[in-house]
Amino acid sequence: MGFWEKLREGLRKTSQLLRTDIRDLFKREGELVDDSLLERIFEMLVKTDMGVQASRAITDQIGQQYRSRVIPMSQILDEIKKQLKAILAQPEIPICMAENGPTVIMVCGVNGCGKTTSIAKLAHLLMAQGKKVVLGAADTFRAAAVEQLTAWAKRVGAEIVTGPPGSDPGSVAHQTVARTLQTQADVCIVDTAGRLQTQQHLMRELAKIHRVLGKQTPGAPHEVFLVLDATTGQNGISQAKHFTEAVQCTGIILAKLDGTAKGGVVVAIRQQVGLPVKFVGVGEKPEDLAPFDSERFVEALFEGLDSPALA
Repeated sequence: MGFWEKLREGLRKTSQLLRTDIRDLFKREGELVDDSLLERIFEMLVKTDMGVQASRAITDQIGQQYRSRVIPMSQILDEIKKQLKAILAQPEIPICMAENGPTVIMVCGVNGCGKTTSIAKLAHLLMAQGKKVVLGAADTFRAAAVEQLTAWAKRVGAEIVTGPPGSDPGSVAHQTVARTLQTQADVCIVDTAGRLQTQQHLMRELAKIHRVLGKQTPGAPHEVFLVLDATTGQNGISQAKHFTEAVQCTGIILAKLDGTAKGGVVVAIRQQVGLPVKFVGVGEKPEDLAPFDSERFVEALFEGLDSPALA
């Protein structure tokens, strides 16, 4: 099964939710677009966790175009998909590579979001493109985190820099960039300890790592990726806002997108925080990560919903 087939499978819970509501909305060949129908469409979209703001904007646009007209389900779906694709539109370059020297990527997120696995997948993706990658295990407070990243590094064939348990994370980050420069590697990916966005002292530590990375090579870190667990839904918006304030996040890696009925949260994050979703993950294998494609994502979200049987 290819990646986008896995994504469609992963979004099945969300699309099934939409399918059920679409059946209830369109019981005839066409429906009159009135306040009642528009409110039900709004409720249907909110259920996917795309947020009130996006759901209301889409519903209002449908009302402006089609109010008091009888239209088929396919026309409504086309309009919803068109607007979602417009909201999710973003530059196609997933990683801004450094013009000179290695590209430094810092990765952050809350505990249990899938950060370490996402780093390994990202390293695998870059190495498949012929790039030499060095990983930095700057989550020095959890021995298990270092062990997990070390095991992943061995599995994907990347070099890793570690420090003694409890050592200064900034020091490990510094050593990682130094090793990257020494070996003339192409990319350096630095892991950081998972933390809640409300833990101010830990967020300050994260900012310190950001400053350390910036002192060794021009423009570093060139990317700051926030890993979000898709199953957390709207809580991901709060995480994105707080982490961005602390370390100027440049993009999101959306992990665990398989098996959630909250696939629409991608829309809320893009609209309310403004951060692009750079990569999406749908499994546990090294190859289960791919650059985000808004067109294919929206089509997967509405997979099977244009079936005549639903009209």
